Amino acid sequence: LSGQDELADPAAIGEAVTVGDMTIVVDDVQETSGVLDVTVTIGGVDDVDGSAPFRLIASGRPVIADPERPAACGATTIDPVVCHVYFDVGVADGASRVLFYERGDDQARWVLG
Repeated sequence: LSGQDELADPAAIGEAVTVGDMTIVVDDVQETSGVLDVTVTIGGVDDVDGSAPFRLIASGRPVIADPERPAACGATTIDPVVCHVYFDVGVADGASRVLFYERGDDQARWVLG
């Protein structure tokens, strides 16, 4: 990791964070039966792939969001909307959960567990 930029401090749940041209608030986090449900408010730009940059590292393993669940985040708009980002964390050992969102050269992260 030497030579890489240091990560900024993680954002707090409920704190508005600007990542590029997008504003994101992680409103709530629930984990039930191996599924992590992250409720977010996201907006700032019309983008058909606006919620695609969400990534999760669960106990050291990358986990991709499941866009097929009800109320899952998808396209974004200028006006903020509340939606959910779901991750299957059933295969992850331990309880460490770190959410990332990248847009252009900007990145934010939230420590969820």
